[in-house]
Amino acid sequence: MIGWLKVRLRALFRKNEMENELDEELRFYLEKQTEVYVAQGMSPEEARAAALREFGGMEQAKEQCRDARGVSLIEELWQDLRYGVRMLLKNPGFTVIVVITLALGIGANSAIFSIVNSILLRRPPYKEPHRLMMVWTSMPQIESLEGTAQFPASAADFIDWRNQNQTFEQIAAFRDQRFNLAGGGEPEFLDGVQATASLLPLLGVEPKLGRSFLTEDDQPGASRVVILSHGLWQRRFASDPQIIGQKLTLNDEAYTVVGVMQPGIQFPSKGDMPAGFQFPPQVDFYIPMAFSASEANTRNILNLAVIGRLKPQVTIAQAQADMNALALQLARQYPLTHTGKGIILISLQQQAVGKVRIALLVFLGAVGFVLLIACANVANLLLTRATTRHKEVAIRSALGASRLRLIRQLLTESLLLALLGGTLGIVLAIWGIQLLVAVGPANLPRANTISVDGQAFGFTLLISLLTGIVFGIAPALQTSKLDLNESLKEGGTASAVSFGYNRLRSLLVVSQVAIALVLLVGAGLMIRSFVRLLGVDPGFNPQDVLTMEVSLPRSDSTTYAGQRQAALFQQVIGRLQTLPGVLAAGAVNSLPLSGNEGGRSFGIQGRPRAAGEVFDAGTRQVSPDYFKAMGIPLLAGRAFTDSDGSDTPRALIINQAFVRHYFPNENPIGKRLAYDRGSDGRPAWREIVGVVKDVKHTSLDSDPRPEMYCPISQFPSWDMTLVIRTTGDPMRLAGDVRRQVLAVNKDQPVHNIRTMEQWIDNSVSQRRFNMLLLSIFAAASLLLAAVGIYSVMAYSVAQRTHEIGVRVTLGASAADVLKLVIVQGMTLVLIGAAVGAVAAFALTRVMTGLLYGVSPTDPATFAMIALLLVGVALAACFVPARRATKVDPIVALRYE
Repeated sequence: MIGWLKVRLRALFRKNEMENELDEELRFYLEKQTEVYVAQGMSPEEARAAALREFGGMEQAKEQCRDARGVSLIEELWQDLRYGVRMLLKNPGFTVIVVITLALGIGANSAIFSIVNSILLRRPPYKEPHRLMMVWTSMPQIESLEGTAQFPASAADFIDWRNQNQTFEQIAAFRDQRFNLAGGGEPEFLDGVQATASLLPLLGVEPKLGRSFLTEDDQPGASRVVILSHGLWQRRFASDPQIIGQKLTLNDEAYTVVGVMQPGIQFPSKGDMPAGFQFPPQVDFYIPMAFSASEANTRNILNLAVIGRLKPQVTIAQAQADMNALALQLARQYPLTHTGKGIILISLQQQAVGKVRIALLVFLGAVGFVLLIACANVANLLLTRATTRHKEVAIRSALGASRLRLIRQLLTESLLLALLGGTLGIVLAIWGIQLLVAVGPANLPRANTISVDGQAFGFTLLISLLTGIVFGIAPALQTSKLDLNESLKEGGTASAVSFGYNRLRSLLVVSQVAIALVLLVGAGLMIRSFVRLLGVDPGFNPQDVLTMEVSLPRSDSTTYAGQRQAALFQQVIGRLQTLPGVLAAGAVNSLPLSGNEGGRSFGIQGRPRAAGEVFDAGTRQVSPDYFKAMGIPLLAGRAFTDSDGSDTPRALIINQAFVRHYFPNENPIGKRLAYDRGSDGRPAWREIVGVVKDVKHTSLDSDPRPEMYCPISQFPSWDMTLVIRTTGDPMRLAGDVRRQVLAVNKDQPVHNIRTMEQWIDNSVSQRRFNMLLLSIFAAASLLLAAVGIYSVMAYSVAQRTHEIGVRVTLGASAADVLKLVIVQGMTLVLIGAAVGAVAAFALTRVMTGLLYGVSPTDPATFAMIALLLVGVALAACFVPARRATKVDPIVALRYE
């Protein structure tokens, strides 16, 4: 019999059979040889030891055969790979669970990395973007009012910056511009950019069709020309290649199309500008900007964004020093308007991503934690599975396989699992990105460029390999470290491996609980912050209010900008007030929560300004019934009426913040202010006739700033937002309101139709997105941690079945058994919770900028989250513990 087996084994060597087939033959030989030795009178232990010694000789023969065949390392790795695939296919349930667990962790990481890569890491599509700098006015003395250090520039300041700086090779100014497009179909509202001719060359961008702006295009009196965006060219003009040279009617003026922009090029991109200076999500056109003589000498109207390209080899620090010197020079030249003003430089990349950088990095860290918990779960599963393979590993080791070879085989299986998880994860990442962009905030920068590209694929491959090593190395090291004599004994299944495995499992559970607590605390802080933000009083009643924007053509600037402009809005409002279901109708040039601060400096009659002192407040032009339509309470004085016309004394209404800041101990009613000049060139003094409640104009989390309101009849605006308070669903009246506007002017489009509740929802969209995303990650971590705790405790109960049977036989009650198991599990949970609390206390501090009204170390949040985690962990421990109480002592005593 033994001789036949040896002949058979030699045949297998010669035929170069698979390693596992050879092992099966040798295992069969071990059993038969052991039986032979027992028949000869040896004890089972002696017989097994003798058979193992025989195996050692066979393994030497096997190694000699391998040397004779010249098996290479590549062939051995291929054998490991094939054997690993067979082992995974033999356990499909285990494989599916592990792959899904890893796919969730890897997919989440790939999705967030793709977002981070597109927003933070990917270079903007401009020539040498690292040399592009945004140039802003700074006014430190009113930073506390503005909440930001970035202010636009005046036309006169831009001209001085352009002519006197020493560090920029090019500098350009731009601002948003709105047009009504008429002719060739329905009237359409367009949102675009007005810029100096140097903007596109500075960016290094050339149109797809036609030409860029010429220097003579931005001179006063030049012919009107326009460059269309690629999207508008496709949407409105069906990609007509003959569009160059055609005339368009924009704001009742004829413009000649001289170019069509490249696809995918839009400047500025969505979210690039600071709060209060927002540009549209989609730029439809570009027109040149020519400064009139009066505008070129005006320094108190700040309405220009400025961008510059640094000269080669010039650093940001050198450029900032040069602009600081220029700011001091301008302050000496114009002390009335420039005392205390500075100039700050911000790189274009930082300008675009500065608002979301911290949030994205927090998300990247959060999904990394989720992946670590997934790895810990998979490692626990591998350790559990290893207990069913210890005899296989022991036999391979007894046959002469080195520990390194065993570890390599086990890591090969782990890497196969990780690569399968990564493959499924990349599919989940593609779906996840589409979902995240859909639910993300409207001002998420570069949202249209977010995708799973080559870098994301490379990241997924790398993280899959690292994940396979992370969750595979500990089980591989533990599994390959066996006592052969104990492992090959009957009943040695648990005894040979239990202590080392249990210690490692306990460590993994503690780690899972600690990481889960950190994520849960972060999510808890975000939820409390969001709830507090929703509880903020916006200063108005947003229920049942419909809004829509109307932008008038800017032609006939002297007449149309005055009487006709105000008359048109008054006529529209009069029509709206007669509609059924309308309680009140009004108009405002800048709606609350629109992000437009509209700052303007002013003077107070009888109060000269000290050196460096700035009087600054937001300005709003409103119709008489605006406050009624918005539900803004009047606190003192009177509201505007129809009698406040262009030929009556100028009136002004201020808010509470204005009173607190400029009239803290005075009655403001009757005081006079001036922020513009009349036709005679003298200050146009306006009398304060009322005080209204503070309104959140920038965002719900911003502090109220001083505001001034004046009637549109005395200070008309090109762009107004109609505000209609209704008796029911506001959107039902949207069509009727639009028809009333067209009845006044058939070529007048309306746009941006929303309810005030939608404006509020949009204003908190960034914080809601942050909260939802972090909460999802935290919930996933809690679920994975609960599954990990359950699996460990379930295995522990199965492993201790014999012990439990003995305890029950000796008189232990069900409560005693329940307590035994729960105490074991909860000890690990409490240790993990303590470690997690310390880590959360340190790590949540990076979230300070993402929170509102909540401290990053809020004790109530820490306590509630700890109780939640302990409660879930207790439930995960209770199920295996209850099962332990039902163990049959008779069966348990025969266990193993």
